[in-house]
Amino acid sequence: MSKLTDVPKRILIGRALRSDRLGETLLPKRIALPVFASDPLSSVAYAPGEVLLVLSIAGVSAYHFSPWIAVAVVVLMFTVVASYRQNVHAYPSGGGDYEVATTNLGPKAGLTVASALLVDYVLTVAVSIASGIENLGSAIPFVVEHKVLCAAAVIVLLTLMNLRGVKESGKLFAIPTYVFVGGVFVMIAWGAFRGLVLGDTMHAPTADYHIKAEHQGLAGFALVFLLLRAFSSGCAALTGVEAISNGVPAFRKPKSKNAATTLAMMGLLAVTMFCGIIALAMATKVRMAEHPATDLIHNGVPVGSGYVQNPVISQVAEAVFGKGSFLFILLAAATALVLFLAANTAYNGFPLLGSILAQDRYLPRQLHTRGDRLAFSNGIVLLAGAAALLVVIYGADSTRLIQLYIVGVFVSFTLSQTGMVRHWNRHLAVEKDPAKRRHMVRSRAINAFGAFFTGLVLVVVLVTKFTHGAWVALLGMCIFYATMTAIRKHYDRVAEEIAAPEGPADDMVRPSRVHSVVLISKIHRPTLRALAYAKLMRSDTLEALTVNVDPAETKALREEWERRGIDVPLKVLDSPYREVTRPVIEYVKSLRKESPRDAVSVIIPEYVVGHWYEHLLHNQSALRLKGRLLFTPGVMVTSVPYQLQSSEAAKLRARKRQEWNAPGAVRRGPAVERPKESSAAKD
Repeated sequence: MSKLTDVPKRILIGRALRSDRLGETLLPKRIALPVFASDPLSSVAYAPGEVLLVLSIAGVSAYHFSPWIAVAVVVLMFTVVASYRQNVHAYPSGGGDYEVATTNLGPKAGLTVASALLVDYVLTVAVSIASGIENLGSAIPFVVEHKVLCAAAVIVLLTLMNLRGVKESGKLFAIPTYVFVGGVFVMIAWGAFRGLVLGDTMHAPTADYHIKAEHQGLAGFALVFLLLRAFSSGCAALTGVEAISNGVPAFRKPKSKNAATTLAMMGLLAVTMFCGIIALAMATKVRMAEHPATDLIHNGVPVGSGYVQNPVISQVAEAVFGKGSFLFILLAAATALVLFLAANTAYNGFPLLGSILAQDRYLPRQLHTRGDRLAFSNGIVLLAGAAALLVVIYGADSTRLIQLYIVGVFVSFTLSQTGMVRHWNRHLAVEKDPAKRRHMVRSRAINAFGAFFTGLVLVVVLVTKFTHGAWVALLGMCIFYATMTAIRKHYDRVAEEIAAPEGPADDMVRPSRVHSVVLISKIHRPTLRALAYAKLMRSDTLEALTVNVDPAETKALREEWERRGIDVPLKVLDSPYREVTRPVIEYVKSLRKESPRDAVSVIIPEYVVGHWYEHLLHNQSALRLKGRLLFTPGVMVTSVPYQLQSSEAAKLRARKRQEWNAPGAVRRGPAVERPKESSAAKD
């Protein structure tokens, strides 16, 4: 069966890689940028739209606040980037926010951060893919009509690509990410040139529309609340920033320096694109509404339910490049594709964090190990399953999903930066070198401002988004926290229970005697082999055991036993209700009760078959018995296999498959050792 699954596995994800090839999978900065920063870079495709959607509640007049909201988002972005540059230098092991919080604030804070990040990674996949489906659906009606199916298909495709390995998936994602970034910069530059130099008047397709304000003339606290809600929506541009601090081990050396440089590049690109799109949206008079069917007015009447509200970036591109132009189509395609690929940030962050949590015994140990392609395959599959579940529940609707977004990431931001402040305080208490102290004081100031600012934003997000869906994210965090706490308690309890004692213990005491019992149904080859094996064990007591379900068969068995002169006593257990398992279990327990210091060895003859359907016809009683006997202390269960002809045929088929190598399973030709690159050439 393993060989049968190996063929499609090798075709889909490639040949297995040796552990010593791990160094070859490390990423240079040009690949690490699209791998770890595709989420914050692509969020500029929907973050400006979220700002305008919230402001539209107060009508078009509130749009003039959008530049100030953009400035606040930019300040926050630079603050977070500067803070995380301190993180990657201080904690380069890849634990990121979780390690910082655990080391400096304690295990509970670390687990809170881990829960928040796990929820946010799942939401990153769901939101990015749902948004990409909606962008693509404006051009392809089939996608809109089957949103959930298409979103699930994209999740499967991304999962397969990531199972091929971090470096290989990074190469696949690099081109569309750079095309998207280049396209946005060309749009901003060409739009600025047309407006400032040529004096052209550019109009978005919704420039002539009017917005029916849900709340007219907002002022005072209501206006402040609206602006704070718009700001919290714009903060979606910051999601994924923490992924670089979690992914430091995936960078080439010097790891911390390369990660910090990538962080700075990501922050500069993201804020420039975000501000440029907001500015062009204002210049081209883009109109967005939370409920476009009723709130967008064209020629005095609502646009109706048949209207499709295109994203801000799409409307700006149409105004700058012209509808149907090559650059417009290129940017639209790159935007849809990069939104799909934005999920790749989570596909790299979630498995790495899951591996660290598994190492700390907060998640199942299977998440700690790497798969065939040196990627954390189990974590990738778990993330895909959770994201697909969210997509199905919320109908791949990005507007509903995005309300759950960014709560988790700001929880981790705040606790991480608070932990970094304590980190610097601890080091300053023992550091005497004036130069190093000045550096630490400067770093502490950056992290302290980051903790204050992100904490303030967290409060804003919770207040403005709680009733709109943020409570679901908080519930998810609580579920993750409780689950990981329970897993850790289980592992600790098991470790304590099975720990080898220093002195003498009951487990080290040799049993007084061994009582072997061979289970018999009929006299045939498997029975004779099991009896021969049992005699070889030289137990203190050996007996054969059968259950009297059919008196005629039992009588025939006794006569055959005596006729053959088998020198092992045969014991028959009566079973008036025709049960097999219960009488055997009760008999074994009675042996243990009579002699608690004796060990009981139950020997079961079993058929080895070669087809899956044959398993349904054989060995069911043996399986039930073994399952029950596992819970009986002092009892050892031994299976004595007997290979049927079908199993021999299966062995021959397996041997033939082994001689045929699946595509990609074996490297063709001699393996030539490649010369190592110099550190300068790597980056």
